Amino acid sequence: MEHMGVEQGRLHYSWISSAESTKFVEVVKEVTDAVKAVGPNTNFVKRYMKEAE
Repeated sequence: MEHMGVEQGRLHYSWISSAESTKFVEVVKEVTDAVKAVGPNTNFVKRYMKEAE
């Protein structure tokens, strides 16, 4: 994904059953915290705004 401008830590895949609501909440919190720690993805925005021009 990095070749597309998506930094490591911004994308997470996880298998969660519909019966695992507690696990879902935990994973969402973990991913949200990880993305916040990485900060804004300005490179992605700059790249695709430039291509759109």
